[in-house]
Amino acid sequence: MDAGVPGKLVIISGPSGAGKSTVLKELIEKCDLPLQMSVSATTRPPRPNETNGIDYHFVSQEDFNAKVNQGLFLETVEVFSQGHWYGTLRQPVVEAMEAGKWVILEIDVVGASKIVDAFPDAITIFLHPGTEAELERRLRGRKTESEEKILRRLEVARKELEMATIYKHLVVNDTVENAFNTICNLLKSYRGHSCTKN
Repeated sequence: MDAGVPGKLVIISGPSGAGKSTVLKELIEKCDLPLQMSVSATTRPPRPNETNGIDYHFVSQEDFNAKVNQGLFLETVEVFSQGHWYGTLRQPVVEAMEAGKWVILEIDVVGASKIVDAFPDAITIFLHPGTEAELERRLRGRKTESEEKILRRLEVARKELEMATIYKHLVVNDTVENAFNTICNLLKSYRGHSCTKN
């Protein structure tokens, strides 16, 4: 984006189990800023409670590949090596920012590093579980995944925690209320800053 664009780009990352979805729900509902979640495209099938265009843009692998070849994504990633791809479409993000929205991307550290190259003024926040032991406790507390999947998520989480230093801000999610207040106040401190794009 050129300088003076009213909207901003906010990137929030963190390992699986850090509580991103819960904190982001609070931000969207309660933080007094024009926040809007970016809706990612994915090749995985929708779950029973998900709606196309709201939770994700569900597309075929062929359609996803075509969009990649056309350069329509800001970033893409294959999550947990399961054959399902996710990506952030460029046009909806740019249009929302031009309309004055603060667009939140909930993406992994690899995707974040790609987008920061293009949007160096993006507000980048890493949501930290506090300790690796706490993260493992949360993952096991879900009781929704096999031991193999838990161990895989923990392995990915260790690599993500090592990359947390690329983010401008690190917020520990000890409680949802504390994390919400910290991030909302942090974002408000950026009011008046312009957004530029390389």
